[in-house]
Amino acid sequence: MPESVHSAQRLTTLDARPPCLATIEAKVAGERTDVTCRGEFDIGAQALQTELYAVLDRSATGVDLDLSGVGFCDCGGLNLLLDLRRKALAQGKTVTVQAYSPAVGRLLELTGARELFVTEDSAHSDAPAAPVPEAWSRPKEVDQELRLEVDQLRRAMRTRPTIDVARGIVMATFALSAEDAWTVLVTASQNTNTKLYHLAQDLLGAVDGTQVPEELRQQIAVAVAKVRETSTTPSDDVAERETGPETQCLPPPPAA
Repeated sequence: MPESVHSAQRLTTLDARPPCLATIEAKVAGERTDVTCRGEFDIGAQALQTELYAVLDRSATGVDLDLSGVGFCDCGGLNLLLDLRRKALAQGKTVTVQAYSPAVGRLLELTGARELFVTEDSAHSDAPAAPVPEAWSRPKEVDQELRLEVDQLRRAMRTRPTIDVARGIVMATFALSAEDAWTVLVTASQNTNTKLYHLAQDLLGAVDGTQVPEELRQQIAVAVAKVRETSTTPSDDVAERETGPETQCLPPPPAA
């Protein structure tokens, strides 16, 4: 994704998707298909969804994943795996994880998702067992910290996609870089005492014609003006941004 947008785009055609830094390789193994995954499984890995669905459709009973080559996995990657599992169940198939890297193993363990990808057959198969993190014998004070981390991860799984799209809307509307758009969202969230996720929902509603609260409109305008004063990102076609139809749902930046 480019760091700057030099001209405003219509919100209905916005594409602010991050790049995909992961790859998959499928190999048919009888009634099942072995899928080897490599790279970074973050929100950008959602670009692999169509390919994974196609692999699942071609398999007879499901797919077996090798995630040992995945060096990074966050809630975006976990959502991709959970979506694949739900589609498999709808077809009467299964998705198993035969091996995973420490990064994936920790995420699966913390979110309680590891058991979702283990079937009775795979648990008793002769295939090498997936590496399991070291025994979780930990002091009680660590338990509370890990439970908090699990809650935060699950909350991020629900809110991250909405926030990312809202950032894209701000980027396209005001021709800001990804970093500056994020600063605008955080600043407006703090100044209006609104949770970032709820603020993002308001912006997404604006795409469908819902009126953005006046206080939020004003704070976004102030935040945009502030980042433009300090940002070194080039900004062109200001007149088009201020008068074009794209800005009808959000306030135009204040005059200098």
